[in-house]
Amino acid sequence: MIQYILRRLLVALPILLGASLFTFGLVRWIPGDPILIMLGTDAMGADVEGIRRLYGLDRPWPVQYVEWLAGVLQGDLGLSIRTRLPVGQSILQRLPVTIELTALSLLLGLLIGVPAAVLAATYRGKTADTLVGIVSLLGISVPGFWLAILLMLFFSLHLRLLPSIGYVALHEGPLDNLRHLLLPALGLALPLGATIMRFMRSSLLEVFGQDYFRTARAKGLTYVRAVNKHALRNALIPVVTVIGIQIGRLLGGAVIVEQIFALPGLGRLVFDGIAMRDYPVVQGTVLVFTALFILINLLVDLLYGVIDPRVRLTTQ
Repeated sequence: MIQYILRRLLVALPILLGASLFTFGLVRWIPGDPILIMLGTDAMGADVEGIRRLYGLDRPWPVQYVEWLAGVLQGDLGLSIRTRLPVGQSILQRLPVTIELTALSLLLGLLIGVPAAVLAATYRGKTADTLVGIVSLLGISVPGFWLAILLMLFFSLHLRLLPSIGYVALHEGPLDNLRHLLLPALGLALPLGATIMRFMRSSLLEVFGQDYFRTARAKGLTYVRAVNKHALRNALIPVVTVIGIQIGRLLGGAVIVEQIFALPGLGRLVFDGIAMRDYPVVQGTVLVFTALFILINLLVDLLYGVIDPRVRLTTQ
């Protein structure tokens, strides 16, 4: 197992290198000069050139990339052009918000998708199955940012049940923290829950047709116990695969959702960095997003062995 983890980490290195190179080149193709955005269009030429030399932006792109990569290998993601603060410090301050949002969205997605899948599979071809299918199709089709705005309009402005913007840290008030994160998490969780439901319904129907499930029912095991003991665990493997892929969608959706709900997370940090052409912030944040996605997918692969011991043999 340790050798398997080490192999996966070695494979992750070129992925991180490719992501850093792609991001480095892409942000520099965005129109706009970060120094002029910071100083204003009326800034004197000497001031502009002095700041550009200070941040190393007067050097050729390959030289800038090598210098930045050398700093990354030493744990230094550079200084923000906009705030002049270390990028790593800004990421560490905002990372807990994004992790909280992603974890809550994943939990809500599972709480929505798994029971709905069991309901649809149990009443296959009946009204409940049709209704769940329609709702899941809407959940997949509706854009996440539009869904987030609808949730804000309904629960915050119309019903006045939940705050529309802002954030309270978990240690300052767990209940207030949940109230501020619930709407943005729902905006990410509903499409995720719809995806989980569709995949798990198909997986459950396949399990229901297996001999071991029919044998369990024939021996007198109740339907609920047969589902909980035999069906759910065997139906979870393809769902876990989907969840690993959907984590990337959650992290990407956080960029828009955090901006809509004014959450001080990594998504808003990278959004502001793109708007201000803050190259070090965008590069460092995308690199952290990529590392998180790789780490989560590694954990998903290891989770296979917990769900199905047969998979464990292939990972040693």
